[in-house]
Amino acid sequence: MLPPIESRLATELGAQARQVIAAVELLDAGATVPFIARYRKEVTGGLDDTQLRMLEERLGYLRELEDRRAAVIASIGEQGKLTPALRDEIEHAETKQRLEDLYLPYKQKRRTKAQIAREAGIEPLADALLADPTLVPETEAARFFNAEAGFADTKAVLDGARQILMERFSEDAGLVGNLREYVEAHGVVVSNVVEGKENYGAKFRDYFDYREPLKDIPSHRALALFRGRNEDILRVKLVLDTDPQDGTRLAEPNPCERRIMSAAGIRNEGRAADRWLVETARWAWSVKLSLHIELDLMGVLREKAEEEAIRVFAKNLKDLLLAAPAGPRATMGLDPGLRTGVKVAVVDATGKLLDTATIYPHEPRRDWDGALHTLAVLAKKHNVQLIAIGNGTASRETDKLAGDLVKQLPELHMTKIVVSEAGASVYSASELAAKEFPQLDVSLRGAVSIARRLQDPLAELVKIDPKSIGVGQYQHDVNQSRLAKSLDAVVEDCVNAVGVDVNTASAALLTRISGLNTTLAQNIVAHRDAHGAFRNRASLKAVPRLGEKTFEQCAGFLRVMNGDNPLDASAVHPEAYPVVERILADVQRNVREIMGDASFIRSLQPARYTDERFGLPTVQDILKELDKPGRDPRPEFKTASFRDGVEDLKDLVPGMMLEGVVTNVTNFGAFVDIGVHQDGLVHVSALSNKFVKDPAEVVKAGDIVKVKVLEVDVARKRIALTMRLADEVQAARKQEGGDRRTNAPARSPRRDEKPAPANAFASAFAKALKR
Repeated sequence: MLPPIESRLATELGAQARQVIAAVELLDAGATVPFIARYRKEVTGGLDDTQLRMLEERLGYLRELEDRRAAVIASIGEQGKLTPALRDEIEHAETKQRLEDLYLPYKQKRRTKAQIAREAGIEPLADALLADPTLVPETEAARFFNAEAGFADTKAVLDGARQILMERFSEDAGLVGNLREYVEAHGVVVSNVVEGKENYGAKFRDYFDYREPLKDIPSHRALALFRGRNEDILRVKLVLDTDPQDGTRLAEPNPCERRIMSAAGIRNEGRAADRWLVETARWAWSVKLSLHIELDLMGVLREKAEEEAIRVFAKNLKDLLLAAPAGPRATMGLDPGLRTGVKVAVVDATGKLLDTATIYPHEPRRDWDGALHTLAVLAKKHNVQLIAIGNGTASRETDKLAGDLVKQLPELHMTKIVVSEAGASVYSASELAAKEFPQLDVSLRGAVSIARRLQDPLAELVKIDPKSIGVGQYQHDVNQSRLAKSLDAVVEDCVNAVGVDVNTASAALLTRISGLNTTLAQNIVAHRDAHGAFRNRASLKAVPRLGEKTFEQCAGFLRVMNGDNPLDASAVHPEAYPVVERILADVQRNVREIMGDASFIRSLQPARYTDERFGLPTVQDILKELDKPGRDPRPEFKTASFRDGVEDLKDLVPGMMLEGVVTNVTNFGAFVDIGVHQDGLVHVSALSNKFVKDPAEVVKAGDIVKVKVLEVDVARKRIALTMRLADEVQAARKQEGGDRRTNAPARSPRRDEKPAPANAFASAFAKALKR
């Protein structure tokens, strides 16, 4: 019989028991997800990195659940209240929430009004009235006066009895679960503006008078509501769809109050105690259960919204990290600016800094010719091939300067590209940048980062906190530890999917390799600096503190280019070199002869070279590597062409066709950089002529797309775009009101403030395009 956790994981993942057990054993032994996914396919039956990440996360949750289950059983057992039936319910609780519902009556808590009433001997009255509603409450209460305990009159005694029943109802796990399910299906989230905050909280105006069923609220709107509440702009509450909108109380019990009555056997048949019992049920709902369930469900809403926001962020981050590299070419990085000038940095093909400068082509100095001369000297001196231009303030003006430089030096065949500078300032001021460039001014470090991220986005962006890269959705509103864990996993998977050159990689990049940490990465760099380039993977074992277990985890992801063994430049793990040797012995050729010989590799039969350790998946992976050794999974490098003369919002005209780069993908659409210092929004309804549920199905960060301008609001810096190029602009202008429920309370993002939630302006116009 499978252990409970492994059994449940197998069911949830749709995997076989042996796969889950094997994966759990490997994770517990310290193996990383990239290593297991790439080099232990036979052991896990081919579970991929996505399945393994899910397994790892759920494993943690279920183990915490089991620990809590054991603690709950022990606590109730110590109280002498653990019945066989209760133990069975606890052992079959599938969620932490259900477990806590069962534990609630036995949890140690402060002295309640109900407890005080019990101590005064009033519980028999509560039981009697509930069991026999024909009894007259006032008459029965007179028998339970206890002045010393504070129950000196009928009202006090009946209040005490009511408190006892209310607490009993609120701690009934079955009833609480039933009520929670009902409210989850019939709850409505309502928000209103706090009086006097109308102007201060203008960005939340879409939520000043807002109602939406709980089950229908998408993550971005949920997080907007929570942010508005946290900033004391909005009052947010959960009500039933049957509750009057003016906040008054219904004359008759609502559906939840009726459920409490049903569970307690309360019926309003005109008997002496019926009215008192009905009011007790209604009080139990309004005073205890409604608030408890509201907190639970709003917590679940936040948790789901955070999960979705983290998922969106992780997907965008993955797309950005795996963006196409321009490659190892001498690159000039330009960090645009006006008064402070344009910072210039030139790096060689390996990213090594060669030269820096500061030029002042824009206001107020307007030294265009002098700036152009300085750039020309640097470009010729270092044979620059690429020009990377940050997309911040004065980006388009600087892009024009670079265009003049390209025309002035046609013999260099330079290419200019505008790149995102999100996070460059964070890197510039970081401890890592200070160690790398201790003598370099902070502002110039940003230009270096801009140049390098064009050469190899992955290698440069790993130096920056993922939250500063600017491709998230409400990332500051979600659980930061969960966000960091998820983003770290994405970075780890991306770095290991590509692999790194151990002789050129920075310590920051090496840290992300499977099995390595900051100390080991620094030790590798120090050993490389002291002893020269590594000639083979085996020599990594000479690095201090890099033992056999670590070598096993990291070796396959580290590349040694032009070393002693060609296999060291591939993704073939050293442990599998004997398989390659067996293949070479069989075909009577050496490794250099067969690497890259696609037709020959395809003629081989993988099953011929399997053994008890290396099965068909590993042999097939080896042959793929021999076919295309060290292949890069990232796409081919392409660039977008911004339209000349369109450099500011004022230059945009509805109907204009433009090319742009997707900078951020959210649940409600995609933001596109069209070269005007302000990203435009393509609402999800305007991404395709077909229905789109998830924008990520159509576009991803870094994609180059064709868009049409629908509407421009210069005052509020908002741009509505469509990728349905046949859409009529007039159609977008007809419904400026739009559907307020589909909007989130913010403008389009500034360059340094991605992501931004959907804006009412863009959503309203895009919504009008729906066929």
